Amino acid sequence: MKTFTVETKNRLDKTLANELDVSRNQIEKLIKDGLVSVNGKTITKPSFKVEEGDEIVYEFKEAERREAVPVDFDVEVIYEDEYLMVINKPAGLVVHPAPSVKEPTLVDWLIERGISLSTISGEERHGIVHRIDKETTGALVIAKDNKTHEKLSEQLQDKSMGRYYLALIDYTLKEDTIVDKPIGRNPNNRLKMDVVPHGKEAKTAFVKLAQSSCDTELIAAKLFTGRTHQIRVHLNALGRHILGDHLYGFKSKRDKISRVKLHAYLLYLTHPVTGVKMEFVAPLFEDMQAYLAKYFEENEIDKKIDPHTLGDRFTKI
Repeated sequence: MKTFTVETKNRLDKTLANELDVSRNQIEKLIKDGLVSVNGKTITKPSFKVEEGDEIVYEFKEAERREAVPVDFDVEVIYEDEYLMVINKPAGLVVHPAPSVKEPTLVDWLIERGISLSTISGEERHGIVHRIDKETTGALVIAKDNKTHEKLSEQLQDKSMGRYYLALIDYTLKEDTIVDKPIGRNPNNRLKMDVVPHGKEAKTAFVKLAQSSCDTELIAAKLFTGRTHQIRVHLNALGRHILGDHLYGFKSKRDKISRVKLHAYLLYLTHPVTGVKMEFVAPLFEDMQAYLAKYFEENEIDKKIDPHTLGDRFTKI
């Protein structure tokens, strides 16, 4: 438990927010969970008025931890400091635990490394600011404390943090394009998302990079929103599909492709403590490298995915 004395008359939630320097949503949860008292009396109303000289006591609810799961893998760390970590997520690794997930997840790996956020809402977030689908690979940022997490989440909302993806698709795009179509649950298949009239706003930009010797194409994608399966759904709306994406319609007798060839290649953000603008490149995994080496001109690919110029391609759409 921690204690402090009120210096200025104000609402309880505002007083706590100023003292703890965390979000109002977290403060509201803390109060409503009965973890705050004023002058010895538990207060559950955020708007409660406190006076100068009142003594406030609060405690952080202990997070409920998932039972330890053995971890038999490692994950490439691209960058790490005392505030955040950027990793290169491999294919087949689930980010968050769920009742249906029996194998170890990225969160289990973080727990083993001792990177684990105990939030004041009593939930174990493990610093996961944004997610990547199980079969998708690439850059993922992890916050090591609640303040860093909040600031990175704000950047995600105001679009000052983002990622450029690389994808291999079954047919070439006609041109660089932006798809701005709402996405919601597919009414006929609960496993799929789809472009639906009353879905959530979704916008994706696609840029052509290189065509292979077998009519497949390497493209880059930039998300303006973060809907489930967004890149895959918007490509499907264009009649295109990512290699290996059998859920949304890719079929091939020529190749047996084990997973969706989608990679979060370049991550950009502003460091939440130093204020420095940073970019991180997640190297392609062996399966995508092998496909590019077999069907594309190597020198052309290196030039097309140069992280120093990739972002400029999207300014011309």
